Amino acid sequence: MIDPAGATMSPPRIALVTGAGRGIGAATARLLAECGYDVAINYARHGSAAEGVAADVRARGRRALLVRADVADEAAVVAMFEAVDRGLGRLSALVNNAGIVDMKARLDEMSSARLKRMLDVNVLGTLLCSREAVRRMSTLHGGSGGAIVNLSSIAATLGAPGMYVDYAASKGAIDTFTLGLGRELALEGVRVNAVRPGIIDTEIHADSGDAARAHKSAAVIPMERPGTALEVAQAIAWLLSDEASYVTGSVLTVSGGR
Repeated sequence: MIDPAGATMSPPRIALVTGAGRGIGAATARLLAECGYDVAINYARHGSAAEGVAADVRARGRRALLVRADVADEAAVVAMFEAVDRGLGRLSALVNNAGIVDMKARLDEMSSARLKRMLDVNVLGTLLCSREAVRRMSTLHGGSGGAIVNLSSIAATLGAPGMYVDYAASKGAIDTFTLGLGRELALEGVRVNAVRPGIIDTEIHADSGDAARAHKSAAVIPMERPGTALEVAQAIAWLLSDEASYVTGSVLTVSGGR
C-alpha cells in the first residue's frame, strides 16, 4: 500500500474475535485495537454490548465490523468470514473465544440436548472458524500467514467434577486440537496456540447459576483472587504478536497458579 505522500504503508492487521460482546472477548477486541488491529466483533446474543465494544474499537482509531453469527452453525460461520472479507479485508488473526457453560450439574443429570449444544458451540464452532481462517491465512491457499488463538480452560486439566464435566471435556478437546493444528500448519505460515484461563471475573459465571463464583473461589487460587478479562486478553495478544513467532501448538495457562 502507498500513502498519498508516496511512502510505503503496511496493510492493516485484521482480527476476528468470536464471542466478543462481553468478558474476555470484549477485552481482547479492545486490546487488539490498541495494538493496531482492525477488529471484526462476533456476537450471538449480546448485540447492544457488542455495539459498545465496536464503539470502543473505533475510539482507538481502528475499524470495527459487527458480525452476528452462531459459531455452531456452519452456514453462519461461512457467511461471517465472507462478511469480514468484504468489510475489512484478508484476515490475519482469529481468536476463538465464543463458548458456553451451563448450570452446575452431574453428568447423570444432563440432557442430550445440553451435551450436544456444549460440543457444538465449544468444539465444532472452534473447528469451523479455524477452517475458514486457514483457508484465508495459509500459504497453501495463497495467504500470507497469520495466527489463531483458541480459548481453553483450566477445567480441561481439573475435570470440573460435580460442576460441568461436559464443559471440561469440550475444553480438553480444544487443547488437543490446538496441538494438532499447530503442527499441521507449521510450514504454512500459520501459528496456532491456546490460552487456558483459570477462574476469571466475567459474566459467564452467571450462566452456571452462580454470578459470584469467581470471588467465592478465591481460596482455591494460589494468588487468592480471580483473574481479570484484561489479563487473559494480554496473553492472547502476545500469542498473536510477532514476539511469539516461535510458539505454535502450545497452551498458555493463565490461572493465578491454580
